Amino acid sequence: MKVLNKVLSRRTLFLSEFVIFANPCLEEAEENVKRFMCKLNEMSTKKLSIKELLQSGDCDKEVEISGWVRTKRGNKQVNFIALNDGSTINNIQIVVDMNNISEELMKKVTTGAAIHVKGLLVKSEGSGQSHEIQAHELDVLGEADPEKYPIQPKKHSLEFLRDHAHLRFRTNMFGAIFRIRHAMAFAIHQYFDQHGFFYLHTPLITASDCEGAGEMFRVTTLDPKNPPLTEEGEVDFRQDFFGKATNLTDNWKESLELWLWEKSILSDPLSGLKIQIRPGICRNSG
Repeated sequence: MKVLNKVLSRRTLFLSEFVIFANPCLEEAEENVKRFMCKLNEMSTKKLSIKELLQSGDCDKEVEISGWVRTKRGNKQVNFIALNDGSTINNIQIVVDMNNISEELMKKVTTGAAIHVKGLLVKSEGSGQSHEIQAHELDVLGEADPEKYPIQPKKHSLEFLRDHAHLRFRTNMFGAIFRIRHAMAFAIHQYFDQHGFFYLHTPLITASDCEGAGEMFRVTTLDPKNPPLTEEGEVDFRQDFFGKATNLTDNWKESLELWLWEKSILSDPLSGLKIQIRPGICRNSG
């Protein structure tokens, strides 16, 4: 009661989603406390990623999780579902007691289907995984027709995955490839950042032909077969998105030159050399 009176005296406002202590009426405040504690209990079973579950090492804990079905096997008594949500290349096994989940619902759980599971996270007694979830609630968020869903649990050629590029990330091969690429790119950027380098995003679209070295890739919203023309019979780029003829840049160095002029001293942390840049006005190389 002392704590409650202290809270009421301060008229503390929580987020409206949870509870508001704004009414000095004791009975209403106590009811708000009860609702607030119920909300906290609901939050204790918050949705986690598979990566977080496998790294936590927790056991005998109520959890809920969503993901896509990789495989499903079992019999009339129990089903085993390999679930993946993209947070890790590893799956987590969902153990479904067919006495708790209807057979009609389990028919919708096929490879590629999206499901939401609530259950108890326990140590796995089988081989191949450290933890598993004993499901007591299962919802199908999105079905996947086995006759039409292309990424079935079998080996697929790169040519086949190229034709289904939007689903290739669900395969172990591309899941591993893009994680390796991420780790390598992150390490390179981290290294240069720690050594005083700057990562700049130079413009991709320009109205300059730069060095005029070759053919430019046109960027336009005009109809290439029937563009608007000027009185001289040339393409009227004033009606284009940028109001002038634009292309993909073929020279990012001119943008870096502007940055070099902004920094009066450039230092190379690898060699220890320092370059003094004389003050002046930047030349427009376009």
